[in-house]
Amino acid sequence: MPKTIPVTLIAVVMACTTASHSGEWKDLFDGKTLDGWEQINGSATYRVEDGMIVGKTSEGSPNSFLCTTRDYSDFELRLEVRCDPELNSGIQIRSESTPDFKNGRVHGYQVEIEEGQAGYIYDEARRGWLSMDRSKTDVLKPGQWNEYRIVCQGDRIQTFVNGEPVEDLRDDMTPSGFISLQVHGIARGTGPYEVRWRNIRLRELPSSDTTAAAASDGQDWVSLFNGKNLDGWKISDNEGSFDVRDGMIVVNGPRAHAFYAGPVNDADFKNFEFQADVMTKPNANSGIYFHTEYLDEGWPVKGYEAQVNTTHGDPKKSGGLYSVKDNYEAPSKDNEWFHYHIIVNGKKITIKIDGKTITEYTEPEDLDRPDRRLDHGTFALQAHDPGSVVYFKNIKVKVLPD
Repeated sequence: MPKTIPVTLIAVVMACTTASHSGEWKDLFDGKTLDGWEQINGSATYRVEDGMIVGKTSEGSPNSFLCTTRDYSDFELRLEVRCDPELNSGIQIRSESTPDFKNGRVHGYQVEIEEGQAGYIYDEARRGWLSMDRSKTDVLKPGQWNEYRIVCQGDRIQTFVNGEPVEDLRDDMTPSGFISLQVHGIARGTGPYEVRWRNIRLRELPSSDTTAAAASDGQDWVSLFNGKNLDGWKISDNEGSFDVRDGMIVVNGPRAHAFYAGPVNDADFKNFEFQADVMTKPNANSGIYFHTEYLDEGWPVKGYEAQVNTTHGDPKKSGGLYSVKDNYEAPSKDNEWFHYHIIVNGKKITIKIDGKTITEYTEPEDLDRPDRRLDHGTFALQAHDPGSVVYFKNIKVKVLPD
C-alpha cells in the first residue's frame, strides 16, 4: 500500500546512515599484555606469546574464562583462533558473572569453537543450545587459524566463521555483558591442550543500527518469557505446577495451564509464528494451546492444542494437532531439546519439529465445531499430570499480518 513505501525507504536510509557512524575499530588485545582482561572461574592459565593470547588447560579444572573488564552491548567483533583439535573452546559475548548466580559462574551467550559445531550459539550455564539447527559442520579448519566474526545488534546475534555465515539468532535475554575467551575444562589424566587467539578487534555499533535493521526486516520475533520468572503468565488450577529454573519454565505437577497474559500484542494473536525449545522427560505429556483464553480450572475449551509427548502412554505424539489431526510417531527423544514451531495463517495450521513439517491442517469453511476452531486468543502451556516433567525455553512469537 502507498503508506508503507516511505517507512521502508526511511528504514533503508537509516540503516545506511547509522552504519556509516559506527564506532572505530579498536584492539581489545595489545599483543603484549593482558591489560583490560581478567580471569574468572577455573585454573587454566593464560599468557601472552608472540602476539597471541595462549590459554592452557589445567587437569581437572572446570571451564576458565579470560574476560574483558568492561561490558559491550551492540558491536562487531573479529578475531582469529587456533585450537588444539582435542579441545573445545568458545567466545563468550554479552556474558555475566554475579554472586547470586551459581556463586559467580560465568554465564551467557557462547559462540562455539569446536569442529562440527563452530559458530553455533550455546547459552553457557543457563539454557544450553540456542542454535537448534546445527547442520553446517564443515566451516572450521581443525588445528589451523580460523577467523571469527560476531555481530550483536539489539536482539540479533549473527556469527561467521572463515567468511561463512553460520547463525542468525534472535534472543533478548541479555542485552549487554563482557566478552571472554574460554578454556574448556578437561578430565583428569588428559591434556594439556592449548587454544590461541590473536588480532582481537571490536567496533561498537550505535543502538540506532538495531532500530534500522529491525525496521528493514519487517515484523520481528518477540520473546514471551524473560527467562527469570513467570511475569506475563497467569496460572490456572495449581500454581505450583510451574516453576522457573536456569532460564527454563519447568512443568511438573497436577493439572494446570500457564496462559500468556503479558503485553505482547495485548496477549491476543490471530496469524502468527510461535517457537519454543522443548524437552520431555520419560513418560511426560504436555501441550501448547493457541487461540485460547484463560480458565480458572479445567482443560482449555477454546482453540487448538499442539501435542507435546514423546513416550507417554497416550499414542498421540508431539507435532500433532490434538484430536483434530494427530501424529502417532514421535519426532523427538526424551532428555533432548527439540524445536517446536507453530504457524497459523488464515485457515492453515502448520506444525514443525526441528524444522521438519509434522502436521498441516486447513480448517474447513463449513466447520461445525463451536470452540475447537481458529479465531484469535492467547497461548497456554499445559501441566498434564504429576508424573509429567517438561521444560520450555526460548518462547517467542512473530505476529503475521491479518
